[in-house]
Amino acid sequence: MNYFESQTLADVLIEKVNLSSATVSEAHNMKEKLVEDIDLNHKKIILDLSKCTYIDSTFLGAMVFSLKKARRTGGDIKLVIDADSYMRGLFNLSGISKVFKIYTSIDDAIQDKNTFIESSS
Repeated sequence: MNYFESQTLADVLIEKVNLSSATVSEAHNMKEKLVEDIDLNHKKIILDLSKCTYIDSTFLGAMVFSLKKARRTGGDIKLVIDADSYMRGLFNLSGISKVFKIYTSIDDAIQDKNTFIESSS
């Protein structure tokens, strides 16, 4: 099974995470994938975590690392999570919801694409 699936819609790259539990085992591969996307000059990335019911701290750290790299290059990463997921509470408690823009559907994230942070250069 391919744990990460890429799709491009207009100028937005969607990275779908096909895992119910996103853990240390997959964190390195996800970070490498996002770094590769950023190095390929993708500025608007949506990380679709809607299938995930659990994310460990290593995976969260890889997400934050990737976001920082994206922002250094003038890009941004948004997250999509299931509306009923316990992760909404986790993201609020951990402060992740203050770092990432979080949506409950890819459509909502894409429609709000003007809110991607971009450099002024």
